[in-house]
Amino acid sequence: MASVFVSRWDKAVNDKAVSDKAPAELHNRLGIAVAAQTYRAYRELLAAARWRTLADAGAQPQRLLWGSTGTKDPKARDTLYVEALAAPDTINTIPEKTLRAFADHGEFKGATAEDGGDAEAVLKRFEQAGIDVDALAAKLQADGAQAFVKSWNSLLQRIADKSEALAEAGQRNG
Repeated sequence: MASVFVSRWDKAVNDKAVSDKAPAELHNRLGIAVAAQTYRAYRELLAAARWRTLADAGAQPQRLLWGSTGTKDPKARDTLYVEALAAPDTINTIPEKTLRAFADHGEFKGATAEDGGDAEAVLKRFEQAGIDVDALAAKLQADGAQAFVKSWNSLLQRIADKSEALAEAGQRNG
């Protein structure tokens, strides 16, 4: 699967996005715009002749994963990302708190537009407000990779520590 960590985009720019150059309506819009743009590219890929040939031969499509779909901004609607990103052939890693909120008061507003809806216009407005979306993408990707490496190394260390503790216990009892 291919992953987009949606709320991280907004968390990275919300303080910068609402300024003299950018109107308040851009607040908490970048993550959804990036996801919608990604979904458009994904749908175009699945419609391409090259993919159709592979699908006809039995290939299964990779799915898009919407990660980080819990709202980080306490002023934003707690179901913001879930409502905006309902789409076929996607996976949403909805946090339990967000899932319960959606069950309680969420609104299904229809599937995400296959053409990306207003994503391009929203991204252009961020660019006009001085947000370099490409540079931010590179930073978020590097930060995300670093976080996964850190978690992986922590897991390996925990396994090594547990293995050592079990080996010592076995020697004492053996």
